[in-house]
Amino acid sequence: MSACRPRRTGRRRIALFAAGAAAASLTLSACGDGASGGSAQTKFVQGKGGVATVPEGDRQPAPELSARTTTGTNKLNIADYKGKVVVLNVWGSYCGPCIAEAPNFAAVAQETKTKGVQFVGINTRDEKAQAVNFEEQHKVPYPSLFDPTGKLLLRFPKGSLNPQAIPSTIAIDRHGRIAARSLGPLDKSGLRKMIAPLIAEK
Repeated sequence: MSACRPRRTGRRRIALFAAGAAAASLTLSACGDGASGGSAQTKFVQGKGGVATVPEGDRQPAPELSARTTTGTNKLNIADYKGKVVVLNVWGSYCGPCIAEAPNFAAVAQETKTKGVQFVGINTRDEKAQAVNFEEQHKVPYPSLFDPTGKLLLRFPKGSLNPQAIPSTIAIDRHGRIAARSLGPLDKSGLRKMIAPLIAEK
């Protein structure tokens, strides 16, 4: 899969990338292919379809993730959803695979909202107007944190299932712990399989 490149939109975009370069310790490839592996150190298991999972006893707490949303002035804090399964999707309006998976996420988000599941996007490497246009065009029914320079993505602890591509999807269990990850786009079936075990947990 060819890498997606953010559109150049002038000096403001360049300034955003320059700020993001300060966070260069995170190698976030544009448009991931879902490749990943497990290790004894990270204690996660690579499953079929590119979804990695962590046994319940080995899960690490999710980092503090709060920021203004793409469409609002108030801050959204992921910790406010503790007690729910939280599905975090890292996306950008310039990313072809993100466009392809958007209707899948919208559909599954609607299907699972009565089952204690909350979807939240993390928009990165975008300008706000482009992010808002994407959400309106694809009828995204859930909020997205606005993270143009990728600072939120750096908060994931070492050795955890951290986002490493655009798109990436991270599932957080009801206790606020990182439970599963997919690097690359997901169809509806893959997304359902990823979160179904977490919905069943108490």
